[in-house]
Amino acid sequence: MFLLICLFVLTPPTNIRAFDTPDDGGGSITVTWDLSPDDAFLVGYEIFRSENNMDFEKVGFIGRGQTGYEDETDDKMQYSYKIASSVDTLRAFSETSLPVTSTPQWIDRYKINIVVALIIFGGVIMFFIYRAHRGKQLYIRKIAGLQAIDDAVGRATEMGKPILFCPGIGYIEDIATIASLNILGEVAKKCAKYDTPLINPHFDPIVYTVAREIVKESYNSMGRPDSFNADNIYFITDSQFAYAAAVDGIMIREKPATNFLIGWFMAESLIIAETGASTGAIQIAGTDRVSQLPFFVTACDYTLIGEELYAASAYISKHPLLLGAIKGEDLGKVIIVVLLAAGSIIGLLTSFQLYHLFD
Repeated sequence: MFLLICLFVLTPPTNIRAFDTPDDGGGSITVTWDLSPDDAFLVGYEIFRSENNMDFEKVGFIGRGQTGYEDETDDKMQYSYKIASSVDTLRAFSETSLPVTSTPQWIDRYKINIVVALIIFGGVIMFFIYRAHRGKQLYIRKIAGLQAIDDAVGRATEMGKPILFCPGIGYIEDIATIASLNILGEVAKKCAKYDTPLINPHFDPIVYTVAREIVKESYNSMGRPDSFNADNIYFITDSQFAYAAAVDGIMIREKPATNFLIGWFMAESLIIAETGASTGAIQIAGTDRVSQLPFFVTACDYTLIGEELYAASAYISKHPLLLGAIKGEDLGKVIIVVLLAAGSIIGLLTSFQLYHLFD
């Protein structure tokens, strides 16, 4: 092979072009070239780069038959490129490309469809929020677990027993934890209204801090700041099963009339739910962890499944902003399902026609 190549001069690639990679967030330059006439004999192409007119250094290699390479760079630095035809120890260098600098682009043209979808769905949500603010009654189907909240709080008030609200072992960035805190705020308002003690133990110190402020604000909004007891909202531990054991101990000692187990749960879910069931409390549970739902369904009276958890705060508070968002999201899902069904039917019909065309 080497003797054969030595009989002629190796030809480099031509028409070297270096340009800022389009539709990206910066940090990338694309280099293209026309294949060497000797491409069939090559091992590949070596990419050499010069930074700010310094010496060229090898930054990449690509096999024969390829006409482009994407190089990772630093923005606002000027780069030039050479491409070398490579076989064994022989190299044939191309001309140097014009200097180029990488910069981030504001718009990715290949994702315009996402922007259009966001505008459409955002408009739908804003429309429903506007209707809700104008006093239009927006229908949300009945959710048994949320309808039972008033009865559960009333039962605890009549029995003179506290309510336990357990937000699970999630962190503040978990969506289920955020949904749980929204529900906590609404439950706290009902507890403030009926002067029912609320116990709220926590696994994460940040969630504990946020929850304490939410409960305090709920009591203030109901005109009962004097009924707020900061000692009932507390941090226990960030150890999973130690937290579960502590919650079980609270259930056994305090005998709450109602247990809310709403948030992000793992293996401790069944331990807590079974202990609560053994005390005779009404239990309303909810999580978006599919693996834990069977345990809650078995051991609790009511279970919020999946998106019911996210819709709970809107369902309880009837706030126009939340109701409009829920209705807009539901209509958006209907639009997506219709588009998927239409696309599937069109795809099947097209495939059927092409099959008969080529048959």
